[in-house]
Amino acid sequence: MHQVQEQRKQHVKETCCDYKVELSDGKRSIDDINDRDLENLLVDDTHGIIYCFIPKVACSNWKKVMFVLKQGEPYRDPMSIADDLIDPTDKHLTFLKSFPRTEMMAKLKHYTKFLFVRDPFVRIISAYRDKLQRTNKYFYDNFGRNILRRYGNQSDPPRSLDEAFASGLSPSFHNFIQYLVDPKTENSGPFEPHWRQMHRLCHPCHIHYDFIGHQETLQDEAEQLLKLLMLQDDIKFPLAYVNMTSSVSMWDWFRTVPVEDRRKLYKLYESDFRLFGYRKPDEFLDG
Repeated sequence: MHQVQEQRKQHVKETCCDYKVELSDGKRSIDDINDRDLENLLVDDTHGIIYCFIPKVACSNWKKVMFVLKQGEPYRDPMSIADDLIDPTDKHLTFLKSFPRTEMMAKLKHYTKFLFVRDPFVRIISAYRDKLQRTNKYFYDNFGRNILRRYGNQSDPPRSLDEAFASGLSPSFHNFIQYLVDPKTENSGPFEPHWRQMHRLCHPCHIHYDFIGHQETLQDEAEQLLKLLMLQDDIKFPLAYVNMTSSVSMWDWFRTVPVEDRRKLYKLYESDFRLFGYRKPDEFLDG
């Protein structure tokens, strides 16, 4: 595992150097990143830990671990923590941006920093399933209705989530991809965090992470990280459910998306594929 981590960190470092202009988002150093862009970093001062959470990458379970650590010994089982204690406002967690700037920079320099990443296309499918395919009032009101209007040939979509589902109307996966690849979407501001690019949430070219975990091997790597933090005897990472999005079912999702839109989608998330060592999905891009 040590060798895997060294390879991942070296790969990130080299990729950041090779694509410096692309990946920097116009920022030359960590000092150029404003507090708002650091809003996904959580801190545990007792253990000297900083965790950058990425929605749809086991972040609820890692937030539960951070919550348990903040409460102190004897540590509760993270699985016993109710979801509403950490979502949606995370008011029971400590954010890096809540500290003065000089203190933030000192913590970033000295604390152990980690994040977990995921195949970008699988993450997109997971975000669609969780936020737009299922009943979610906030996402229907703020995204789903507009997506139906712009890409689903619905001039006047149902005004409420209940009406939409009673009518059997929800944005298709292709509609969601159309929304993502439409230049108007990106030009209107940063993507919603559940589908914002991972490097734009965690800034790996400016923050040097000590541990880069992969969702695909989550359970083993969570144990390795807890050992690194010397918490393996105190905390047990919650068991993750089996990943529902296999390579076979990925094709089931993307078969409805025209190849031109798949290529545009890859271009949007290409930096995440490159930085975190995920294979370019040529089978989805070659037609």
